Amino acid sequence: MNESYFQEFLENNKIDENKIENYISRIKYYEKFLNKENLTLETVKPKKLVEYTEYLVSIEKESVLDFLRALMSYANYSKKYDFITEAIDIAESYIAMQTLFSRIAEFHGEKIRNEIFKDMIIPPLGVHPEKKPDFTKIIMKRLEDKLGKENTIKLLSPCLHGRPPDDIEGDKKVIKELGIDGFLVKKHQKLIQRLEKHRDEETLEFAQYVDDEVIEFVRNNQMLGEGVREGNIIYLCKLPYQIKKFLNAKDDKMKRFYLCYCPWIRGALKNGTESEISKHFCHCSAGWYKLYWDQILEQSIKVEPIKTALDGAMECKFAIYLPENIINSYKKK
Repeated sequence: MNESYFQEFLENNKIDENKIENYISRIKYYEKFLNKENLTLETVKPKKLVEYTEYLVSIEKESVLDFLRALMSYANYSKKYDFITEAIDIAESYIAMQTLFSRIAEFHGEKIRNEIFKDMIIPPLGVHPEKKPDFTKIIMKRLEDKLGKENTIKLLSPCLHGRPPDDIEGDKKVIKELGIDGFLVKKHQKLIQRLEKHRDEETLEFAQYVDDEVIEFVRNNQMLGEGVREGNIIYLCKLPYQIKKFLNAKDDKMKRFYLCYCPWIRGALKNGTESEISKHFCHCSAGWYKLYWDQILEQSIKVEPIKTALDGAMECKFAIYLPENIINSYKKK
Protein backbone atom coordinates (compact mmCIF):
# COMPACT_ATOMS: atom_id res chain seq x y z
CA MET A 1 0.00 0.00 0.00
CA ASN A 2 1.24 3.45 -0.87
CA GLU A 3 0.25 5.01 2.43
CA SER A 4 0.75 8.65 1.45
CA TYR A 5 -1.35 8.33 -1.72
CA PHE A 6 -4.10 6.48 0.13
CA GLN A 7 -4.10 9.15 2.83
CA GLU A 8 -4.32 11.86 0.18
CA PHE A 9 -7.29 10.06 -1.40
CA LEU A 10 -9.07 9.92 1.95
CA GLU A 11 -8.36 13.57 2.66
CA ASN A 12 -9.68 14.59 -0.76
CA ASN A 13 -12.86 12.67 0.04
CA LYS A 14 -13.17 14.64 3.29
CA ILE A 15 -12.78 11.63 5.57
CA ASP A 16 -12.40 12.57 9.23
CA GLU A 17 -8.78 12.70 10.43
CA ASN A 18 -9.33 10.04 13.10
CA LYS A 19 -10.99 7.74 10.57
CA ILE A 20 -8.08 8.20 8.18
CA GLU A 21 -5.65 7.01 10.84
CA ASN A 22 -7.95 4.09 11.65
CA TYR A 23 -8.42 3.09 8.01
CA ILE A 24 -4.69 3.11 7.28
CA SER A 25 -4.03 1.07 10.41
CA ARG A 26 -6.69 -1.50 9.46
CA ILE A 27 -5.23 -1.96 5.97
CA LYS A 28 -1.73 -2.33 7.39
CA TYR A 29 -2.89 -5.13 9.68
CA TYR A 30 -4.52 -6.80 6.67
CA GLU A 31 -1.24 -6.54 4.78
CA LYS A 32 0.58 -8.29 7.64
CA PHE A 33 -2.01 -11.07 7.58
CA LEU A 34 -1.51 -11.52 3.83
CA ASN A 35 2.27 -11.52 4.14
CA LYS A 36 2.04 -14.73 6.16
CA GLU A 37 0.90 -16.42 2.93
CA ASN A 38 3.35 -14.45 0.78
CA LEU A 39 0.47 -12.40 -0.58
CA THR A 40 0.01 -8.66 -0.97
CA LEU A 41 -2.90 -6.31 -1.61
CA GLU A 42 -1.93 -6.52 -5.27
CA THR A 43 -1.81 -10.31 -5.53
CA VAL A 44 -4.54 -11.56 -3.17
CA LYS A 45 -7.77 -12.72 -4.78
CA PRO A 46 -10.86 -10.85 -3.48
CA LYS A 47 -12.58 -14.18 -2.71
CA LYS A 48 -10.05 -14.67 0.09
CA LEU A 49 -11.28 -11.57 1.92
CA VAL A 50 -13.68 -13.62 4.03
CA GLU A 51 -10.75 -15.63 5.40
CA TYR A 52 -9.48 -12.45 7.06
CA THR A 53 -12.88 -11.32 8.34
CA GLU A 54 -13.43 -14.76 9.88
CA TYR A 55 -10.00 -14.45 11.49
CA LEU A 56 -11.04 -11.07 12.92
CA VAL A 57 -14.24 -12.64 14.26
CA SER A 58 -12.11 -15.15 16.16
CA ILE A 59 -9.91 -12.50 17.82
CA GLU A 60 -11.80 -9.17 17.82
CA LYS A 61 -15.19 -9.33 16.11
CA GLU A 62 -15.97 -5.71 17.00
CA SER A 63 -13.25 -4.62 14.56
CA VAL A 64 -14.81 -6.23 11.46
CA LEU A 65 -17.05 -3.31 10.51
CA ASP A 66 -14.22 -0.79 10.76
CA PHE A 67 -12.02 -3.04 8.65
CA LEU A 68 -14.66 -3.45 5.93
CA ARG A 69 -15.17 0.31 5.78
CA ALA A 70 -11.42 0.78 5.46
CA LEU A 71 -11.20 -1.94 2.82
CA MET A 72 -13.98 -0.42 0.70
CA SER A 73 -12.25 2.97 0.85
CA TYR A 74 -9.01 1.32 -0.21
CA ALA A 75 -10.80 -0.51 -3.04
CA ASN A 76 -12.24 2.77 -4.31
CA TYR A 77 -8.78 4.37 -4.11
CA SER A 78 -7.04 1.50 -5.91
CA LYS A 79 -9.99 0.81 -8.26
CA LYS A 80 -10.03 -2.81 -7.11
CA TYR A 81 -13.81 -2.94 -7.16
CA ASP A 82 -13.98 -6.72 -6.81
CA PHE A 83 -13.06 -6.18 -3.17
CA ILE A 84 -16.16 -4.01 -2.76
CA THR A 85 -18.35 -6.78 -4.15
CA GLU A 86 -16.86 -9.24 -1.68
CA ALA A 87 -17.15 -6.78 1.21
CA ILE A 88 -20.83 -6.20 0.43
CA ASP A 89 -21.40 -9.96 0.31
CA ILE A 90 -20.03 -10.16 3.85
CA ALA A 91 -21.71 -7.05 5.24
CA GLU A 92 -25.11 -6.98 3.50
CA SER A 93 -28.02 -7.15 5.98
CA TYR A 94 -25.63 -7.95 8.81
CA ILE A 95 -27.92 -6.34 11.43
CA ALA A 96 -31.05 -8.22 10.32
CA MET A 97 -31.10 -10.93 12.96
CA GLN A 98 -30.14 -8.53 15.76
CA THR A 99 -33.12 -6.41 14.68
CA LEU A 100 -35.39 -9.46 14.74
CA PHE A 101 -34.04 -10.39 18.19
CA SER A 102 -34.98 -6.95 19.52
CA ARG A 103 -38.28 -6.72 17.66
CA ILE A 104 -39.61 -10.01 19.06
CA ALA A 105 -38.94 -8.78 22.60
CA GLU A 106 -40.57 -5.42 21.84
CA PHE A 107 -43.81 -6.95 20.55
CA HIS A 108 -44.00 -10.30 22.32
CA GLY A 109 -41.78 -10.01 25.37
CA GLU A 110 -38.32 -11.15 26.33
CA LYS A 111 -39.51 -14.56 27.54
CA ILE A 112 -40.84 -15.56 24.12
CA ARG A 113 -37.81 -13.98 22.42
CA ASN A 114 -35.47 -16.02 24.60
CA GLU A 115 -37.39 -19.23 23.87
CA ILE A 116 -37.11 -18.63 20.12
CA PHE A 117 -33.39 -17.86 20.28
CA LYS A 118 -32.57 -20.51 22.92
CA ASP A 119 -29.12 -22.04 22.37
CA MET A 120 -28.74 -20.02 19.16
CA ILE A 121 -25.87 -17.61 18.56
CA ILE A 122 -26.49 -15.02 15.85
CA PRO A 123 -23.71 -15.33 13.24
CA PRO A 124 -21.64 -12.15 13.65
CA LEU A 125 -20.55 -9.78 10.93
CA GLY A 126 -17.50 -11.29 9.27
CA VAL A 127 -18.45 -14.96 9.05
CA HIS A 128 -18.81 -16.51 5.62
CA PRO A 129 -22.24 -15.41 4.29
CA GLU A 130 -23.09 -18.92 3.14
CA LYS A 131 -23.03 -20.12 6.76
CA LYS A 132 -25.98 -17.89 7.67
CA PRO A 133 -28.94 -19.77 6.10
CA ASP A 134 -28.63 -22.64 8.58
CA PHE A 135 -29.43 -20.12 11.33
CA THR A 136 -32.36 -18.70 9.36
CA LYS A 137 -33.91 -22.15 8.87
CA ILE A 138 -34.10 -22.76 12.61
CA ILE A 139 -35.20 -19.28 13.67
CA MET A 140 -37.98 -19.07 11.08
CA LYS A 141 -39.36 -22.49 12.06
CA ARG A 142 -39.34 -21.53 15.74
CA LEU A 143 -40.95 -18.16 14.96
CA GLU A 144 -43.84 -19.68 13.04
CA ASP A 145 -44.32 -22.53 15.51
CA LYS A 146 -44.41 -20.11 18.44
CA LEU A 147 -46.16 -17.05 16.99
CA GLY A 148 -47.91 -18.25 13.82
CA LYS A 149 -47.66 -17.08 10.24
CA GLU A 150 -49.40 -13.71 10.59
CA ASN A 151 -47.35 -12.57 13.59
CA THR A 152 -44.16 -13.72 11.88
CA ILE A 153 -45.00 -11.65 8.80
CA LYS A 154 -45.75 -8.62 10.98
CA LEU A 155 -42.30 -8.88 12.53
CA LEU A 156 -40.59 -9.11 9.14
CA SER A 157 -42.68 -6.61 7.16
CA PRO A 158 -41.03 -3.39 8.38
CA CYS A 159 -37.76 -4.81 6.92
CA LEU A 160 -35.05 -6.04 9.24
CA HIS A 161 -32.19 -3.94 7.93
CA GLY A 162 -33.73 -0.65 6.77
CA ARG A 163 -32.67 1.21 3.64
CA PRO A 164 -30.36 4.15 2.88
CA PRO A 165 -31.85 7.66 2.88
CA ASP A 166 -34.17 8.47 -0.01
CA ASP A 167 -35.04 11.86 -1.47
CA ILE A 168 -38.55 11.62 -0.09
CA GLU A 169 -39.44 15.28 -0.44
CA GLY A 170 -38.10 15.42 -3.99
CA ASP A 171 -40.00 12.29 -4.98
CA LYS A 172 -43.21 13.62 -3.40
CA LYS A 173 -42.90 16.70 -5.59
CA VAL A 174 -42.39 14.64 -8.76
CA ILE A 175 -45.29 12.28 -8.06
CA LYS A 176 -47.65 15.24 -7.53
CA GLU A 177 -46.49 16.74 -10.81
CA LEU A 178 -46.50 13.59 -12.98
CA GLY A 179 -48.96 11.26 -11.24
CA ILE A 180 -48.10 7.73 -10.21
CA ASP A 181 -47.61 6.31 -13.72
CA GLY A 182 -45.49 9.23 -14.90
CA PHE A 183 -43.50 9.06 -11.68
CA LEU A 184 -42.69 5.37 -12.20
CA VAL A 185 -41.56 6.05 -15.78
CA LYS A 186 -39.38 8.92 -14.59
CA LYS A 187 -37.83 6.80 -11.84
CA HIS A 188 -37.02 4.07 -14.36
CA GLN A 189 -35.40 6.60 -16.69
CA LYS A 190 -33.25 7.87 -13.81
CA LEU A 191 -32.24 4.29 -12.99
CA ILE A 192 -31.08 3.76 -16.59
CA GLN A 193 -29.12 7.03 -16.47
CA ARG A 194 -27.45 5.94 -13.23
CA LEU A 195 -26.50 2.58 -14.74
CA GLU A 196 -25.10 4.29 -17.84
CA LYS A 197 -22.98 6.52 -15.60
CA HIS A 198 -21.60 3.46 -13.82
CA ARG A 199 -20.83 1.84 -17.17
CA ASP A 200 -19.07 4.93 -18.51
CA GLU A 201 -17.07 5.55 -15.32
CA GLU A 202 -16.41 1.83 -14.73
CA THR A 203 -17.83 1.99 -11.22
CA LEU A 204 -20.21 -0.32 -9.39
CA GLU A 205 -23.97 -0.25 -9.01
CA PHE A 206 -24.16 -1.50 -5.44
CA ALA A 207 -22.29 -4.82 -5.73
CA GLN A 208 -22.07 -5.28 -9.47
CA TYR A 209 -20.39 -4.17 -12.65
CA VAL A 210 -22.51 -2.64 -15.38
CA ASP A 211 -22.16 -3.08 -19.14
CA ASP A 212 -24.43 -2.68 -22.17
CA GLU A 213 -26.04 -6.08 -21.64
CA VAL A 214 -26.98 -5.17 -18.07
CA ILE A 215 -28.40 -1.81 -19.14
CA GLU A 216 -30.49 -3.31 -21.95
CA PHE A 217 -31.84 -5.97 -19.61
CA VAL A 218 -33.09 -3.26 -17.26
CA ARG A 219 -34.15 -0.84 -20.01
CA ASN A 220 -36.45 -3.42 -21.60
CA ASN A 221 -38.48 -4.02 -18.45
CA GLN A 222 -39.83 -1.04 -16.50
CA MET A 223 -41.00 -3.42 -13.80
CA LEU A 224 -37.33 -3.95 -12.88
CA GLY A 225 -36.35 -1.66 -10.07
CA GLU A 226 -39.28 0.77 -10.14
CA GLY A 227 -42.50 -0.92 -11.18
CA VAL A 228 -45.63 -0.67 -13.30
CA ARG A 229 -49.12 0.13 -11.98
CA GLU A 230 -52.00 -2.17 -12.84
CA GLY A 231 -55.20 -0.88 -11.28
CA ASN A 232 -54.53 -0.24 -7.62
CA ILE A 233 -51.34 -2.35 -7.53
CA ILE A 234 -47.78 -1.44 -8.43
CA TYR A 235 -45.91 -4.56 -9.51
CA LEU A 236 -42.14 -4.42 -9.39
CA CYS A 237 -39.25 -6.81 -9.67
CA LYS A 238 -36.07 -6.31 -7.70
CA LEU A 239 -32.95 -5.95 -9.83
CA PRO A 240 -30.92 -9.16 -9.58
CA TYR A 241 -28.10 -8.85 -7.06
CA GLN A 242 -25.58 -9.73 -9.77
CA ILE A 243 -27.29 -9.07 -13.12
CA LYS A 244 -24.41 -10.08 -15.40
CA LYS A 245 -23.80 -13.35 -13.55
CA PHE A 246 -27.55 -13.96 -13.39
CA LEU A 247 -27.86 -13.57 -17.16
CA ASN A 248 -24.85 -15.79 -17.89
CA ALA A 249 -25.56 -18.58 -15.39
CA LYS A 250 -26.55 -21.86 -17.01
CA ASP A 251 -27.70 -23.59 -13.83
CA ASP A 252 -31.07 -22.57 -12.33
CA LYS A 253 -29.74 -22.82 -8.77
CA MET A 254 -26.96 -20.38 -9.59
CA LYS A 255 -29.38 -18.05 -11.37
CA ARG A 256 -31.46 -17.84 -8.19
CA PHE A 257 -28.27 -17.42 -6.16
CA TYR A 258 -27.26 -14.39 -8.25
CA LEU A 259 -30.84 -13.09 -8.19
CA CYS A 260 -31.09 -12.91 -4.39
CA TYR A 261 -29.60 -10.14 -2.24
CA CYS A 262 -30.07 -11.72 1.17
CA PRO A 263 -27.09 -13.53 2.73
CA TRP A 264 -29.47 -15.09 5.27
CA ILE A 265 -30.84 -17.30 2.48
CA ARG A 266 -28.49 -17.06 -0.57
CA GLY A 267 -26.29 -19.98 0.44
CA ALA A 268 -29.35 -22.24 0.66
CA LEU A 269 -30.26 -21.32 -2.91
CA LYS A 270 -26.78 -22.36 -3.99
CA ASN A 271 -26.79 -25.74 -2.24
CA GLY A 272 -30.44 -26.54 -2.96
CA THR A 273 -31.77 -26.45 0.62
CA GLU A 274 -33.98 -23.37 0.23
CA SER A 275 -37.13 -25.45 0.82
CA GLU A 276 -36.05 -25.68 4.47
CA ILE A 277 -36.52 -21.91 4.90
CA SER A 278 -40.00 -20.46 5.29
CA LYS A 279 -41.05 -18.49 2.20
CA HIS A 280 -42.40 -15.81 4.53
CA PHE A 281 -38.86 -14.61 5.17
CA CYS A 282 -39.12 -12.59 1.94
CA HIS A 283 -41.61 -10.28 3.63
CA CYS A 284 -38.46 -8.61 4.96
CA SER A 285 -37.53 -7.74 1.37
CA ALA A 286 -41.07 -6.52 0.70
CA GLY A 287 -40.63 -4.30 3.74
CA TRP A 288 -37.70 -2.57 2.04
CA TYR A 289 -40.20 -1.15 -0.45
CA LYS A 290 -42.81 -0.53 2.24
CA LEU A 291 -40.37 1.73 4.11
CA TYR A 292 -40.17 3.92 1.02
CA TRP A 293 -43.83 4.00 -0.05
CA ASP A 294 -45.11 4.59 3.48
CA GLN A 295 -43.13 7.83 3.49
CA ILE A 296 -44.07 8.87 -0.04
CA LEU A 297 -47.80 8.36 0.51
CA GLU A 298 -47.76 9.33 4.19
CA GLN A 299 -49.68 6.26 5.33
CA SER A 300 -49.10 2.58 5.93
CA ILE A 301 -49.12 0.66 2.63
CA LYS A 302 -49.39 -3.10 2.22
CA VAL A 303 -46.52 -4.66 0.27
CA GLU A 304 -46.07 -8.39 -0.21
CA PRO A 305 -43.88 -10.79 -2.20
CA ILE A 306 -45.62 -12.42 -5.16
CA LYS A 307 -42.81 -14.76 -6.16
CA THR A 308 -39.15 -14.95 -5.20
CA ALA A 309 -35.99 -16.98 -5.63
CA LEU A 310 -36.81 -18.64 -2.32
CA ASP A 311 -39.94 -20.26 -3.80
CA GLY A 312 -38.16 -21.29 -6.99
CA ALA A 313 -38.92 -18.31 -9.24
CA MET A 314 -36.44 -16.62 -11.57
CA GLU A 315 -37.53 -13.17 -10.44
CA CYS A 316 -38.32 -11.51 -7.14
CA LYS A 317 -41.67 -9.80 -7.72
CA PHE A 318 -43.59 -7.67 -5.24
CA ALA A 319 -47.02 -6.07 -5.10
CA ILE A 320 -47.57 -2.61 -3.62
CA TYR A 321 -51.24 -2.06 -2.84
CA LEU A 322 -52.50 1.49 -3.29
CA PRO A 323 -55.68 2.66 -1.54
CA GLU A 324 -58.33 4.08 -3.90
CA ASN A 325 -58.00 7.58 -2.46
CA ILE A 326 -54.27 7.53 -3.26
CA ILE A 327 -54.86 6.64 -6.92
CA ASN A 328 -57.42 9.42 -7.31
CA SER A 329 -55.36 12.07 -5.53
CA TYR A 330 -52.25 11.36 -7.62
CA LYS A 331 -53.88 11.28 -11.03
CA LYS A 332 -52.08 13.60 -13.40
CA LYS A 333 -54.07 16.77 -13.86
